[in-house]
Amino acid sequence: MKSKGKAILVALLLGLSLAWTSPVADAQPPYAKWGKIAMQQTMKTYPKAKVVDYLHVGRKNKTPTTSEETFKLLLQENNRMWALLVHIEFETKSEKVLKVSFEETS
Repeated sequence: MKSKGKAILVALLLGLSLAWTSPVADAQPPYAKWGKIAMQQTMKTYPKAKVVDYLHVGRKNKTPTTSEETFKLLLQENNRMWALLVHIEFETKSEKVLKVSFEETS
């Protein structure tokens, strides 16, 4: 009877530890894919700049079939520091990128 109780306790503890390390805790936000694209395109356009900070501004529907994700990146190159808005327009259903545009801000 003692070994059966230990087995139940071990199974219970194992179940709890698996619940704490579930993939839900490691899930990425829904805009992560778009953030990666924003960073990649920024590095292509501003190859000497370093991304100092990153903010997801939000998503908006542009038309019934297209959406836009916007990110604000803080860039630094030598002594110059500036903010850059990155707009990614895409087909909402297929998520095909239509256009990436940049807007420098202060």
